[in-house]
Amino acid sequence: MKLEKNHQQILLELSRKSLVHFFENGEKLRYEEEKIEKGLRVKRATFVTLTKDGSLRGCIGKLKAVNPICKDVIENTYSAAFSDPRFPPLSKKELDELTIEISVLDKPKILNYSNYEDLIQKLSKSKPGVILKHGFHQATFLPQVWHELPTVDEFLGHLCLKAGLPSEFWKREKLEIQVYNVVKFKE
Repeated sequence: MKLEKNHQQILLELSRKSLVHFFENGEKLRYEEEKIEKGLRVKRATFVTLTKDGSLRGCIGKLKAVNPICKDVIENTYSAAFSDPRFPPLSKKELDELTIEISVLDKPKILNYSNYEDLIQKLSKSKPGVILKHGFHQATFLPQVWHELPTVDEFLGHLCLKAGLPSEFWKREKLEIQVYNVVKFKE
């Protein structure tokens, strides 16, 4: 998966512009496809991560490509800023303190594994983004989370908790695991 540098810059500017527009006009920035470069109209799944002073301030995205990449970035920017249930809505005074990071996902693929030792070995090699599913429980971590949770045990333990499962659940039960990579870029 590749995304040209100028397209990365356009997406970062669009994300920031959508927040500024909201605080100046009280409404969402409209996505006007005809004004967008053709290369940025392709459907891609994205996540937008907002950080303030190096700490997470919001992160929302989609795992499936349902919108043109520009529209997905605009929607996920608003959601990360105003709808992430872990944080209060973003205030205008925080805007200048934010750093925006965008992750463009490739299509997730099922990871076949025989047992938890095999799973550890496979994830340790590539440290991809992971989607964990069991029944109605589901959660994902982007590949960047490996920097904070560097072992498979920590990574999957926290991912189970995020999905509403016990932290050791991945060692006892066979889960559906999908993996993906991202192109990530930030301001």
